[in-house]
Amino acid sequence: MARKRIKTSGLGMGLDALIKSKTRSPEEPKENLQIKEENRTDINKDNEKIQNSSSAQSIDSQNLKQVTNQVKKNPRITLWSARSAAVLRYLKKTQPEFSISKVASELIEEAVQEKYPEIWELFKDL
Repeated sequence: MARKRIKTSGLGMGLDALIKSKTRSPEEPKENLQIKEENRTDINKDNEKIQNSSSAQSIDSQNLKQVTNQVKKNPRITLWSARSAAVLRYLKKTQPEFSISKVASELIEEAVQEKYPEIWELFKDL
């Protein structure tokens, strides 16, 4: 019995959801990219308005301190991604001195920094 593959929104995809291709898919028209960019700009403007409110800044300050303290005690994260795990484990078996943790950290940091640059800057001292 063949299973129909359902395209997901990225939820539950772990590392695969964070790391996206640097090129656009061939079937995606240029008009869609312009619409996406316009929507992203509108969302960024809305986020700036929210961040500029004084109540949001005080809540962020409290959360910033709390998260910083937690991360200093335990900087580990856990995620599940069967495909990413398979690729990284294959590389570990086929490349001498390959470090899954090092590569995964680099990939996650790059993806998180790209997706959330303002929040990334809040933790520049870590």
